[in-house]
This record gives sequence, C-alpha cells and structure tokens, in this order.
Amino acid sequence: MTTMLRTLFLTIDTAILFAIPGICLLTGEPGVSVFAVIAAVALLLILFMLANIFPGIYPNVSLRLKVLAGGCDLLISFLVCSDIELVILVYRAVSGHFRPEADIPFILLALAADLVFLANGIIRTYITSTQLGIKLRVLAAVFSLFPVLNTVLLIMIIVRTRSEVVYETRYEAAERAFAERKVCATKYPILLVHGVFFRDSRVLNYWGRIPAALERCGAVIRYGGQQSALSVADSAAELAQRIEEIVKELGCGKVNIIAHSKGGLDSRYAVSRLGADKYTASLTTINTPHRGCIFVEKLYDSFSEKNRELMANAYNAAARKAGDSEPDFLSAVADLRESACAKMNAETPDSPSVYYRSIGSAAKYGESGRFPLNISIPLVRKTDGDNDGLVSVASMQWGSDFRVLRVNGTRGITHADMIDLNRENIKGFDVRAFYIGLVDELRRMGF
Repeated sequence: MTTMLRTLFLTIDTAILFAIPGICLLTGEPGVSVFAVIAAVALLLILFMLANIFPGIYPNVSLRLKVLAGGCDLLISFLVCSDIELVILVYRAVSGHFRPEADIPFILLALAADLVFLANGIIRTYITSTQLGIKLRVLAAVFSLFPVLNTVLLIMIIVRTRSEVVYETRYEAAERAFAERKVCATKYPILLVHGVFFRDSRVLNYWGRIPAALERCGAVIRYGGQQSALSVADSAAELAQRIEEIVKELGCGKVNIIAHSKGGLDSRYAVSRLGADKYTASLTTINTPHRGCIFVEKLYDSFSEKNRELMANAYNAAARKAGDSEPDFLSAVADLRESACAKMNAETPDSPSVYYRSIGSAAKYGESGRFPLNISIPLVRKTDGDNDGLVSVASMQWGSDFRVLRVNGTRGITHADMIDLNRENIKGFDVRAFYIGLVDELRRMGF
C-alpha cells in the first residue's frame, strides 16, 4: 500500500468537511457571490462522493482489504473532521461571532457529512474485518450514543482495523510470491484430519484460512471426514477408508496427512494397524497428545460413572443432530488419557515406509488465547507442565522431526491457534504462512 497516496486522500477527505463550514460562513459576507458559493458547494459534493466511494488508493491488495482500508480511513476522517468542526463552533460561540443564518446550516451540513463518513466507515469495517470480533462490534453499536465512550470505542476499531490492514497487506504480498512459485504443489495431495469434538464443515472450516491459502499456492486438499467423537480405533477405521477413497478418486497413489490433536492418533492407528501405510507418504501431527493428557485422565477419574454417562448422552444426542451416525463421547475421551496412549504406543509401531514428523506449540499464561483455553492453560500446567491449553509439549513429540512454536510476549500459541480456529492474527506467528512452509518442505522432500 502506498502510504503517501493514502495520506493524500485522507487529507482530501478532511479538507472536504473542513471547507463546508467555511462556505457556510462566507454566505452572506460582503463581496462573496452566491454563484461562487454554489460552485464551491457543487465541487465539494463531487469530491465528497468520490471520497466515500474511493477513500484512498490501495494497490496490490485484495478487494476485501481495499474495502477495509477505505472504511478505516473514513472513520479517521470522521474523527478529524468532527473535532475540527467542534472547535470552530466553540470558537464562534465564545467569541460572539455566532450567526444563526450561517452557523445553523454549517451544523446541519457538517452533521450530515460526518454521519455519512461514519456510517460508510462502520459498514465497511464491520463487513470486511476478521479481527474486530463480535464483542467490540456489539459494544460500539450499543454505546454509539454515549459521549466519550463512543469515541474510545471508535478509536479501538480504527486501531484494530488499521493493524489488520498492515498485517494482511504484508501477508498477501508474501503469499503472492508463494503462489507464483506453486510452492505447495506437492507430488501427493494433502489430507487434513481434524481433532475430537469437531467435524469437517464447509460452513465453518475447522482449519480456518489455512486450506484456501494452501490451495492458492498449488496444493490439492482433501479432508478426513471422520465423526466428531469416536474411539481412536473407530475413527482410524473411517479414516483408512477415506484415504483409500481419495487415492482411487485422484489416482494419486498416496496422500500426505496433516493431522491435528486426536486426529494424529487416529492417523497413526490407521497407518500402522489398518493398512493405510501403503497409501500414505508422510504424516505430520499438529499438537497431538501422543503420550496422552494427565489432566484429562485425572478429570475423567474424578467423575462418577453416572455423571460420565449423563455427559456422554448429552453430547451424543447433540452430535447425532449435527450429522454423526454413532458418536461415542466416552470412548473418545478415554483414549486421550495418558494410560490409554501408553497402551496404544506399545501396540502401534511406526510404519517404516511413512515419513513421520510432529509440530507443537506453547501458551505461556492464562491470558494466551481465547475462552476456554485461557482458563485451562494454568490448570493443565499443574499436571502436565508446559502446554497449549490442552496438550503438554512433552506429549506432542513424535517422529524424526519435532518443532515447538513460541512467540515473544505473553500471547503464546494455543491448541486452537494452530488450526486458525478463531481466524486471529497473532503477532510473530502467521498460521497460514507456517502451513505453506510445512507443505513446501514436503514438496522439496519429494512428497
């Protein structure tokens, strides 16, 4: 984005509203013709319309970012112009120069112009921003008529959307370079395998913005499609069947599996014990509890059998409505326990024909991430140590290559952040660029 051009257009926006009171004040002044005032107003209206349609020039960015950047600039214009107009009114009132015939039209014109800038800016940012969040949107709408508070909330919107524009502009530039080189055009397609309590959905993709980014860079993407809650063995059976279907559909011979959380256990079982190794080139597990979760085991044991059944029945009923045919909440949870994973590991040796690697992340404090992981981080730390809100770092390691992702500051990278579940931009970690790098590595290794 050209900062100079954006600043120029923002200055024009401001000048438009700043000129309105001047024209109103000149009306009726000696030596000023009505024709000159009408001509000036007409010119300003044209500029005003252009400023609302094209707030600035934003080259080499997506349409969404152009609309978002324009909305942010319009909100800045609204703040600047309304402050200038308020100062002018106060000055004229204090100095005794207030004239109803000039100042009342000024107030009406300025108010109308300001509201257009504000409404246009709010609509643009609300529709296109992925980082504003529901809470800030609602607060700004509810307190829009509360002086001072509405200004504070508006500034928060401007800061967040401006940061988003800068962040996304840099990312889009990097992605274009990756896309031109087709860095994700692997020999075998990518199979994304979800974790427990989720399903693959076109409406709300479990993997957030990641699949689209990989596809733009040349990847062929497919999904595991297993039910949301089953035992590892049952999920693996569905997954093994899905892998065979994909290989026959695409005629690709094999797939590269990228599996998150319990999906990594399901994938290992399918590969090692159900014959899916002949269709699998590589397995990358993301924040998978290979050695189980002590926290889950203690929590599981703390509930009576009756209470477990009550929770299981409630979840299974909801899961059936969401599309699962035979959900099994208790088996899914039980297989995440430390003892269950130890048993599975002993019975599930790695296939020598498959390349294994693992990725993990760590969340530092309770402030890291969103609810409910911001609450679970310190709880899991007491039993499991360094963790991502659900899985300990020690449990994530598997295969010949293991990496732990961390960022500076207090934010951390949670279990949900690793699949872009919340579509949140994290300073120091772009999840889309990270996955592009992972797939590029597979391509360069011949997979």
